[in-house]
Amino acid sequence: METSSKKEKRFRINYQLIVKNLPFFLFLSILAVVYIYNGHYSDKIIKSISKTSRELREMQYEYKTLKSELMFRSKQTEVARAVEPLGLKELTTPPVILTDSTITGN
Repeated sequence: METSSKKEKRFRINYQLIVKNLPFFLFLSILAVVYIYNGHYSDKIIKSISKTSRELREMQYEYKTLKSELMFRSKQTEVARAVEPLGLKELTTPPVILTDSTITGN
């Protein structure tokens, strides 16, 4: 009978120890859940940052391409070629300055 009472005592001590430390075990469980959530959240943020960075790089390339195309199309020779079908031609003589003879100069 002595061995059965020791087993009961050990079980009771272990049970009391578990019950006594239950708040600590709950705290550890909550801490583990928060740790796992933080890992998933940081992965999500990193993916979002890399996606935004990739989109920014693509937009920079597109901007540079459009800018160079605009600079090419705004050259004087390109503008002259573009408006030639409309019947417009480049001036070969300098512009004439018109003066009003009714205004008296001081």
